[in-house]
Amino acid sequence: MSAIETNRSFAVGGLGSVVANLVSLLASWSDTRRTRRELSVLSDRELDDIGLCRGDIERIARGH
Repeated sequence: MSAIETNRSFAVGGLGSVVANLVSLLASWSDTRRTRRELSVLSDRELDDIGLCRGDIERIARGH
């Protein structure tokens, strides 16, 4: 008779890692969306005052 060894901590850790990555991805997406929205409502003059133009919004929102 052979015994099958299961490593429960690996399975739980693996699932926890997937959940943590998903939460991190959702938080990052939310931050990007919020930044894009807040910069988009600024006037061209306000953007210029902080050294940006409309074309910079996407780059800044994505953190590049």
